[in-house]
Amino acid sequence: MAQTRRDRGITRVHYGWIVLAGAALSIFGALGMGRFAYSAVLPSMQVGLDLGNTRAGNLATISLIGYLTLAVIGGALASHLGPRLVISCALALAGVGMFVTAAAPGFGVAAAGAFLTGMGSGAGNVASMGLVSAWFGPRQRGLAAGIAVSGISGGLIVVGPLVPRILHAYPENGWRVSWLVFGATTIALALAAAVLIRDRPADKGLTAIGDEARLAPPTKTAVETRPGRGATTQGSGAADARAPIPAGELRSLGLHWGSVYRSSTVWHLGLVYVAFGFSYIIFTTFFYKRLMSDGGYSKEAAGTLFMAVGWVSLLCGVIWGRVADRVGRKAALIMVYLVQAAVYTIFALWASPTGFTIGAVLFGLTAWSIPAIMAAACGNIMGPRLASAALGFITLFFSVGQAAGPSVAGAMADASGTFAPAYLLAGGVALMGAVGASLLRGRQPATQAAVAEPENA
Repeated sequence: MAQTRRDRGITRVHYGWIVLAGAALSIFGALGMGRFAYSAVLPSMQVGLDLGNTRAGNLATISLIGYLTLAVIGGALASHLGPRLVISCALALAGVGMFVTAAAPGFGVAAAGAFLTGMGSGAGNVASMGLVSAWFGPRQRGLAAGIAVSGISGGLIVVGPLVPRILHAYPENGWRVSWLVFGATTIALALAAAVLIRDRPADKGLTAIGDEARLAPPTKTAVETRPGRGATTQGSGAADARAPIPAGELRSLGLHWGSVYRSSTVWHLGLVYVAFGFSYIIFTTFFYKRLMSDGGYSKEAAGTLFMAVGWVSLLCGVIWGRVADRVGRKAALIMVYLVQAAVYTIFALWASPTGFTIGAVLFGLTAWSIPAIMAAACGNIMGPRLASAALGFITLFFSVGQAAGPSVAGAMADASGTFAPAYLLAGGVALMGAVGASLLRGRQPATQAAVAEPENA
């Protein structure tokens, strides 16, 4: 009798891991190239387009308004049309926006390019993060979301040393060449997403990774009501111990969009998410400017520290995703917000290489953990099929915060002559995020799509 693959010791890799790699690459393009590269290019772009700090902040805000415009719609589209199509088209749109930015003769065209890039980044990121809930069961969701957001760290690692080299090779138009490189890379990643990503495990005849957790005995009692059913079933009170509804059953039950927007927990998460959007975008957008203008750093030295943030942050999503799986979403959010509040305060008050380095390392340790926790929470609350819609909805709040941050920070810097007050403001807002997270309830009444609070996950 011929040996089976398992008898020969050969184990096939679950396709969910390939999809997760595709999601991480997509986030690398959507955010690593589409947003965080802006900080590295900004000083030279300001010189080339004759922009002050306020207009530079406005340019970042326009990009983030684009992000806001399509992030919410992109989440709903991903739930309706499938993440694969949305991610591929969104990355292609972001790449086109980068090409437009590269060709900009002035602020107006640069703003149009930034807006297109932001739109593509928003839809691509939300759809990529929502994809995790379809391919990973609740007990693995935080870890998987953490791996996905590591794509942002990859962006910092690449951009940190690459941009200074391009600027050195092309002194006059290095920032334009940088945007061309970013655009070409992002369009290539759009093609890769179309090849690698599948919308749900059923498309490959599989079940979600960790789906066997649904067979475990419940540890607490909670009530779950599935859409379209009058009866309730008993399950685990912990959200990530809850049995996910299979994709086929979800299709037969239909998508109850209103349950996303009626969930008090989703609204609360969104309000907490505002604080992260406002505070972190100040830190990342003006990172180079703070170091070069207020700290006396060269472009190369600032790029090296920026790259260091990327390396340190490479596993932050994985670490904090696992922490959130263990101690709960609420506790993890509080801890991360407190660390980030300390980071921004250090950057504001300790303007020396030692202070900047400590702040950068601490930020790297927590950098992308909040988006990972939020993505896992949305999957736990709303289920796999509506996770993208829920994440898109709370991204509306997040985007309002990050759209306001750069303009406020730029205006404060022009008024005071330093970015210190803006970073101090970011620290205060992050502290407010910790307070908001501490007010998350331990439970919520069962709805048609939600069974438990994310902090119990």
